[in-house]
Amino acid sequence: MYRLVFLFYGVLLPVIGLAQSSFPTPPNAPQRLFYVQRTGNTNTIVYDANTINNGRAFDRKQPIHIYWLRYAEDGKTAPLNYLQRTMAYGVELRPANNHPGEYEFNVVSYPKRRLRLTIDAGGRPHAVLAINGKPAWLNRVFVKIEGKKVGIIPNVKYVELFGTDPETGNAVYERFIP
Repeated sequence: MYRLVFLFYGVLLPVIGLAQSSFPTPPNAPQRLFYVQRTGNTNTIVYDANTINNGRAFDRKQPIHIYWLRYAEDGKTAPLNYLQRTMAYGVELRPANNHPGEYEFNVVSYPKRRLRLTIDAGGRPHAVLAINGKPAWLNRVFVKIEGKKVGIIPNVKYVELFGTDPETGNAVYERFIP
């Protein structure tokens, strides 16, 4: 039994985190909702809230600003191209039922997980997502990719969600296979 515990905590647990240890962390920003990193390179997809009225409401035309943070190019920012917006990292937005001024959305490549765009009592925007069955503020996503399924479609092995419990402030985590 002790060998199994040592194997997990002493050998396997450090290797699990190793895949992400070389990834840079985007700088904090008051409008930051979350960011996505994936195997292949360190370039990062960033999702920021686009607010109006001194941060008290979301811009109705574009509530979320999505862009690349290209670490491989000295940290330059770049917009998503058409295919990235419509097939991978873009979002489908709709007004949230029973939550005036808020939006429900999903990332176009994975419509099964729905998020809610909201502003907390302190005026900070959040993307709320169920992590392990409980509402949480999504902070970051890591996608493990190994090769391609067909053509340009990546073979996603797993997705990791990192968030914060809005009631306790504790970190929450979930890993799932899409």
